[in-house]
Parts: sequence; C-alpha cells; structure tokens
Amino acid sequence: MNTATIRTLVVPRAGELTIVETPEPPLADGRFRAETLFTGLSAGTELTWFRGTSPWFSAAWDADLGLFTRDRPAQQFPVERLGYMEVARVTDSRTAAVAEGATVAMAYGHSTVVHGDPLTQHVVPLPAELDPVLGIYVAHLGPICVNGLLHAAADVGGVDLGDGVRGRLVLVTGGGAIGLLVGLLARVHGAAEVVVADPTAHRRSAAGALGLQAVDTAPELARELKTRWRHGPADRGADVVFQCRGEASTLATALRCLRPQGTVVDLAFYTGGAGAVALGEEFHHNGLSVRCAQIGRVPRGLAHRWDRRRLSHETLALLAGHGDAVRAHLLTDVVPFDEAPALVADLSARRRHVISAAFRVPASQRPGGAGDQGANNRPSLRSGER
Repeated sequence: MNTATIRTLVVPRAGELTIVETPEPPLADGRFRAETLFTGLSAGTELTWFRGTSPWFSAAWDADLGLFTRDRPAQQFPVERLGYMEVARVTDSRTAAVAEGATVAMAYGHSTVVHGDPLTQHVVPLPAELDPVLGIYVAHLGPICVNGLLHAAADVGGVDLGDGVRGRLVLVTGGGAIGLLVGLLARVHGAAEVVVADPTAHRRSAAGALGLQAVDTAPELARELKTRWRHGPADRGADVVFQCRGEASTLATALRCLRPQGTVVDLAFYTGGAGAVALGEEFHHNGLSVRCAQIGRVPRGLAHRWDRRRLSHETLALLAGHGDAVRAHLLTDVVPFDEAPALVADLSARRRHVISAAFRVPASQRPGGAGDQGANNRPSLRSGER
C-alpha cells in the first residue's frame, strides 16, 4: 500500500494560505510520477486568489461563447490549485512518452508530486546543462512572453519571433518577471532600443542589469520618449509597447507613448477593469491599437507554425544564452516550500517585494523522505500575521 502523501498549497479562505496533505494514489497506466524540485510563484495572478479578488470568484467563463457569465462564480473557496511554474524529476513512468529520471517543466500547481498525463499536459524535458530552478519559466511563463513578441510580429505581417521588434523602438511598461523577460527577448531579437518603465527602483535596477534601459513611470514619460523618438513630422513615439503591468493607469501610459497607428501588445491582467484608460484621448486621435496576447492562443494565422512546444523551445533558447543573468537579477527569491505561506502573506501585505520567486522542495521533504512533516504540523499564515 502506498502511504506517501502529497503536500499542496491551498487557499481555504481569503487571506490565508496553508499546506494540505493528501494520500498519494496509485500510479495509473499511461501516466508518470514526478517529484517537484521547484515551483514558481506568479505573484500578480496568485495574489488575486489569495485575496479573493480574482474575477473567477464572481463570474464563469463560457469557452464556447467566449463570454463571462454573471449567473454563477467559476470558483469558490477553497482554492485547491494555484501556480503554473513547476520543475520536477520523473521517478516512475508508465508511458513511453516520458522517460524515468528526466527533469521536466510543467504547469500543475504548487504540489510536491504530480501524476502527469502526456496526452493532456504540456511536458518539457529540460536539458542537463540548464540550472533546474530556471525551468520554472519554461512551461508557461516564458511562453507567455514569447507569445507577446509573436503577437507584435503578427501585427506587422511577420511570422518569425523578431519580426515585430527588429530595428524598432520598444517600450515595456511594467518591470516584473514578464516585463523583464519580454524586454530581454526584444533585445535579443534585434530591437533598436528597449526601454523598461517601472515605478520600483529594484525592478529598474534589474532591468539595467539585464542590459535594458530603465526609466521611472513619471508623468512626463510620454513627452520625454516622444521628444527623443522621432520618425518624421507628427510621427513620434514607440513603434510598439508591451504592456506588462495590470493597472489601468499603466495601459493609459502605454497608449500615450505610442507613435500614431502604433500597437500596445497587452500581457497584463486587469482584475479591477480599466476605467482609467482615456479612450477619447491618444487612443482615438492617434489611431492606436491594443492587442491582447495571452497564452491561450497564438496569433490567428500562425497556429500552423507556432504552438506551446515551440514557445517553450524559444524560452529554452533564451535561457541557454542568458540564464545566468536571469538567475542573478530576475529570480530574486528562492525559499523552502514550507515558507510559502509566510512569503505570500508578506507580499500581500506589502512587507516584502519580489520580482520572481520560487519554492524549493528539499529532498528530505518529498514523499517518503526522512524530513516529511506530519499532518499535525502544517504551516499556515493569514494575511497580516508574521
């Protein structure tokens, strides 16, 4: 009988995160078992689950109609799955598609064990030379960033990743993990200039360390950039802006910084809507566009060339050349899995700031390990507690 347990981060109610233990079931045919090494935190998204502010608590998504419906919420507490940036080592495999002993990147949430299904899940084998902690970016977060560049390429009729940034003036609004990776991708793929705008000095410092120009989001940012970036008479501003901060005021800034008929490629998540976006101002008078670039789809017309596998491949290519810099300047916090509740509570209360964080599962705390904690010793922390 299998007596191992799976430890999972769960939000039982708003403002509380706890570690729940459940028995591990037998491994089914066609699946593989993998033990988590690292699980990354997507702070912007996951804090909406922790705080209870995610739109899924008030509406449901009808995928067929492409509409949110207000008659019922899609999610209620407890939230039993959050997170999408996992790295795991395969310990047992009942499928020829995934080799035992492989280290893989996946998106299955903050759990210490996964029984993966290669028929339904995105599984990316990681090269032996890659620092395993960098694998947290490979299955989902990195592809989000690559997909942003792909949408910029499609906007100008391109088909390859650099077509929307090569030789162009690029602004990135928001210097979190997504913004910094997007800026780095734009630089690597030949942008003439890449400027990252963020109000946080720590993020601006990280942008500079990655070889990107960094500026504060001052009220005069648009005037300063348009004075500097001149294409011709009455034609000033960024060729493309990647909007990577989930605040309506930041989207308004992105629109103000564009040249006429330019495009904002939007990778942000607006949990409170976007009421501060003044659509009657620059958006209207400069003939601007906003393209939403989310991981659910690649640009229309490019699906025959691009899929999640290729987006992950481009992420691996970026990490192969710049992984050391990403590890040093973007991945600011790596803490033990047991400290996850405290870290998330600190982030929610703004006692602590991270650019990107990961939870490490020590070997002694993986199922069957000597250091596993019992069910009566489950860390839990409410917002506001230390």
